[in-house]
Amino acid sequence: MQWLEQHWYRTTPLHLILLPVSFIFRMLAATRRALYRIGILTSVKLPVPIIVVGNITVGGSGKTPLTLWLAQQLIDSGWHPGIISRGYGGTTTSPLPVHASSSPDEAGDEAVLMAQRKLCPVWIGRDRVGVARALLQAHPECDIVLSDDGLQHYRLQRDFEIAVVDGIRRFGNGFLLPAGPLREPISRLTQVDAVVIHGGMATKDQHSMQLYGESFYNLLNPNTSAHAADFYGQRLHSIAGIGHPQRFFSHLNRLGLKAQAHPFPDHHRFTPADLDYTDADAILMTEKDAVKCTTFANEKCWVLRVDAQLDSLLTQQILERLTPDGLQTT
Repeated sequence: MQWLEQHWYRTTPLHLILLPVSFIFRMLAATRRALYRIGILTSVKLPVPIIVVGNITVGGSGKTPLTLWLAQQLIDSGWHPGIISRGYGGTTTSPLPVHASSSPDEAGDEAVLMAQRKLCPVWIGRDRVGVARALLQAHPECDIVLSDDGLQHYRLQRDFEIAVVDGIRRFGNGFLLPAGPLREPISRLTQVDAVVIHGGMATKDQHSMQLYGESFYNLLNPNTSAHAADFYGQRLHSIAGIGHPQRFFSHLNRLGLKAQAHPFPDHHRFTPADLDYTDADAILMTEKDAVKCTTFANEKCWVLRVDAQLDSLLTQQILERLTPDGLQTT
């Protein structure tokens, strides 16, 4: 998979073979969506509003931090959200609640990260409808559900769609799978309710999102924190097994930290050998990676907490949709 991804952000002779397959994929994706639209394939309406945070490309684009930001915005506005996720990278397929102590091997790294924030209930499962129903049955106080990913999971009806775009990598070479990183054509963005650009230029009709964070906590002793300046002059290593590792390394550079970078594939299952840097004074990592290193981390491991920052217009747009009149129009 990693070798193929290298071809998604350029054009190579391999695309002479892959482009016909991409055309077939495009036709299948369009047909499937049309079947849901005309009712041949049945979608399910749940008793509470559903907000889907997804993307049209393969790989990380910032959906999880945006989902956490939305959960906090809704809580501040008097709502009681619950979060559902596929639990990508985990082994669980049936509906399952996720807790701060859950195993990322079972629940997936992103789901455990969200549960550790302790904002609201987090449930995972392959079938978004089934897992949402299980969450609502277990937590009747929840009056809205956020789906982390699932833009293409059309069986679940939604009241508000948000597409997140990586502002740096954008859409790669612009081709659909397997020739490029696109799950759906770029034109799909004209059909969602909001487009969020993560770390790049946004147009007047889009929302800009940045990840902010300059404080670290020790993975073995989470109550011990440090500022970026505390690491100046130290021998630093940084690891990242996320969709775009360079984004994390660049963030560290902006904080004035010069670390030897070690990129890993997205959702990489870390082992003790991945942290074996004998010359390191500190090993810096993302929250997503930290949940997979807890059982074998050492005192040199420090975690950067980041939070999404967006304009208030997106919150306003969502809250307007959630009014009775707004929901009737969806």
